[in-house]
Amino acid sequence: MDKKRLIIKLSGEALSGANEKAIDPMRVKEIAIEIKEAYDLGRFEIGVILGGGNIWRGKTASEMGMERSSADYMGMIATIMNALALQNALEALGVETRTMTSLNIPQVAEPYIRRKAISNLEKGMIVIFGGGTGNPYFSTDTTSALRAAEIGAKTILMAKNGVDGVYDKDPKNHPDAKRYDTLTHHEVLENGLQVMDSTAAALCKDNNIEIVVFDMNIRGNIRRAALGEPIGTIIK
Repeated sequence: MDKKRLIIKLSGEALSGANEKAIDPMRVKEIAIEIKEAYDLGRFEIGVILGGGNIWRGKTASEMGMERSSADYMGMIATIMNALALQNALEALGVETRTMTSLNIPQVAEPYIRRKAISNLEKGMIVIFGGGTGNPYFSTDTTSALRAAEIGAKTILMAKNGVDGVYDKDPKNHPDAKRYDTLTHHEVLENGLQVMDSTAAALCKDNNIEIVVFDMNIRGNIRRAALGEPIGTIIK
């Protein structure tokens, strides 16, 4: 049976846990266990992309009056730190993992090379992509769409921190907010729904990449999302 290749997109804040540490080792371990549960099904080749908001946020840079490119590079470095933390947690569980970075840091990770990434996936490794696209002005959402297109992954699991899907308005402020079960890429772009930034959404649309938006804080949801169970919003 051919394995399905997918990308799991995690926010950096997901690694900080409830105690507001930049990186909470127990929370990282919990996430690693969840990813391993999907991996152990033997049906998926898994790439992972993490944000860096638990360590460095654009708002902080703006308040400091920092130039945008420098701030973005700091964010890329934060994603690499998160990637290394998750790699360590997965390897402690016995899962062979590779971190590949778009910024060249050979002392800590392999450089991102598309063919090498695909080879690692085909060998049964989980591949964590750190450093964003390697360019300022692009988010880790865009990185997820770009890497998915490059490696031939047709699904992105967009694991949200406490949000169980896409709504027509903010459910925290509007009790009558309606959750969508399914959407098209066109509807996301036309209605300005805040699933991911518009560059990422357009990339997914152009490359026919399915997005599954779900709440990662419910135990077992990464495995359920990978299996296609109806636990959030599917965009296709």
